[in-house]
Amino acid sequence: MTAVGDSQRLPVRHPVWWAAVLGAALAQAAALTLGSSGYGYHRDELYFRMLPRAWGYVDQPPLTPLLAHLTTYLADAPWALRVPATLAAATSVVLVTLITRELGGGRGAQALAAWGYAFAAIPLMLGHLLLTSTVDLPLLALVVLAVLRATGGHPRWWLVAGAVAGLTTYNRLLVAVVVGSLGIGILALGPRRSLRGRWLLAGAAAGLVLSLPNLLYQATHGWPQLAMGRALADNNAADVRGGLPLLLLVMLGPPLVVVWATGLVWLLRRPQRAQAGYLAVACLLLVAFTWVSGAQPHYPAHLLSVAYAAGCVPVARWLGRRRWAAVTAGVLVAVNASVSVLLALPVVPVGTVGSTPVADVSPLVADQVGWPRYVAQVAAAYRTAPGHPTQVVTSNYGEAGAIARYGHPLGLPRPLSGQNALADVARPPDATQTIIVVGYQLDGVRDLFASCRVLDRLDDRVGVDSEEQGAPVAVCTGPRRPWTALWPRFHHLD
Repeated sequence: MTAVGDSQRLPVRHPVWWAAVLGAALAQAAALTLGSSGYGYHRDELYFRMLPRAWGYVDQPPLTPLLAHLTTYLADAPWALRVPATLAAATSVVLVTLITRELGGGRGAQALAAWGYAFAAIPLMLGHLLLTSTVDLPLLALVVLAVLRATGGHPRWWLVAGAVAGLTTYNRLLVAVVVGSLGIGILALGPRRSLRGRWLLAGAAAGLVLSLPNLLYQATHGWPQLAMGRALADNNAADVRGGLPLLLLVMLGPPLVVVWATGLVWLLRRPQRAQAGYLAVACLLLVAFTWVSGAQPHYPAHLLSVAYAAGCVPVARWLGRRRWAAVTAGVLVAVNASVSVLLALPVVPVGTVGSTPVADVSPLVADQVGWPRYVAQVAAAYRTAPGHPTQVVTSNYGEAGAIARYGHPLGLPRPLSGQNALADVARPPDATQTIIVVGYQLDGVRDLFASCRVLDRLDDRVGVDSEEQGAPVAVCTGPRRPWTALWPRFHHLD
């Protein structure tokens, strides 16, 4: 790989070791497929499933909810919803390994990149669920790979980078931060001459044209993504900043920290610095953005994987000269994979997971447990509540999504919620006098009614301490004002 206008070169690109790369990707896909059922839907999956199709939403662009809708034609079940997630994660394994190869990694480096990344914590956790970040995995990796090719003497790849970045805006606008960080890195360390020429302009034009409908939606709707970012920061900033150092250590797993840390240092040393050092700058800038914005703690994972891909090159060379170290590294990668599988996939039965630390350590497990049980409790309250309630209003989109999925056979109406995009979908008709209120929002809206009485409290009966556990199910009657005036009090972004 040759830098444009730079006399120093990184090692020649080795052939792709497809046996190792595809073997790791297929093994990960098999593990994710086997684990696609077990605990149940994640709250975000339930939310995506019930959102009406639209060009965009207040909290995100349309791509991931669209994928969730499309999977219901296959089957309305968690395993079907997670097929795109499995494909996205497995594709990201291939792309991350190709980044290693682009940086000069041979067979050993490619094997370490493929197998280490495939069974690292974040790729498995995100690959198990259809989340916005899951779809980001291959898209952002492909943007980085295309930029790396473009700056390495193949300027036509700017067109690929721009096109993929434009399409990625339909999943999340974080791609703008990633692209901006890469650009700052190139301006700071080079190769600056790669920023000249018609192919960069063509790539920028492609990105702009493809992203234009999404940008027009944002502009004509008051840039809701910015409002959502501010709301996330208001709710999450302290936790994000306090937990970010630890999270960086566990995103890929503690045994792999030495690899991605080595990758950052290696990228900033000669001769790599002038050719690909911008990747390290971009990674550090994304960490800084996460710290400053305080929105979501997992953003750095998308470029931490690139640092890991880079680190595999020097680490594999070092291991290749020390058999004992190579054996030790293999053991550590296997241990990291075992722990990651335990935390990401439903290995521990749902009936006993509450008595283990898994739900406390893994942030996604608790949000997959208890939904059918919660809906059954809401249905029982709805049937027996005095005043014959006609609407069910939930405190968050997870509760709403669960009722939308499981509530109809139990006689529940279509649920309503004031969280995020659901606040704009529907509100109670002005004639509504009695409703069921689900969740902890009850304390904030109790004063809007003549009376509110708690009928039950949600209990998953497996001891998992989720956001819903212990939440009230109440009947509220006699709204003090018309619903057009009351509904804004139910609306919240978080």
